Amino acid sequence: GVPLIINDRVDIAIACDADGVHVGQDDLPCTVVRRMIGPGKIVGVSTHNVEEALQALEDGADYIGTGAIYPTSTKDSTAIGVNALKTVCDACGIPCVAIGGINAQNASEVMKVGAAGIAVVSAIFNKPQPDIAAAELGEVVRRAAVK
Repeated sequence: GVPLIINDRVDIAIACDADGVHVGQDDLPCTVVRRMIGPGKIVGVSTHNVEEALQALEDGADYIGTGAIYPTSTKDSTAIGVNALKTVCDACGIPCVAIGGINAQNASEVMKVGAAGIAVVSAIFNKPQPDIAAAELGEVVRRAAVK
């Protein structure tokens, strides 16, 4: 199955026995989250640069979410671009999930620079047929991942 990762809310992740939790730079520190949910659960941390990525790694994160890669309307953040994503992916020894402005037209580009995966909102939910959009995006990512 697909792991259930709860965004920001460690209490809800614990209450529903989720597979893990993802926290941002302004949420509880990764070290505290790890102590709360235990070693058998997944902890992800949002990062925007190499320094934050390396800190997340040191603090015990299992993966990082990096971005926004491209401009996005779902979050107020500055786009860092694919070159910065590549730098983060190359510097960090854990999976890096790209987020922010990613869609079926640019997903392969982020995968090719080293992202382990992508996180999207608008690329699926702003489409008239989200199921088809998700399937198409999944296929783009699968094709890019095997190259």
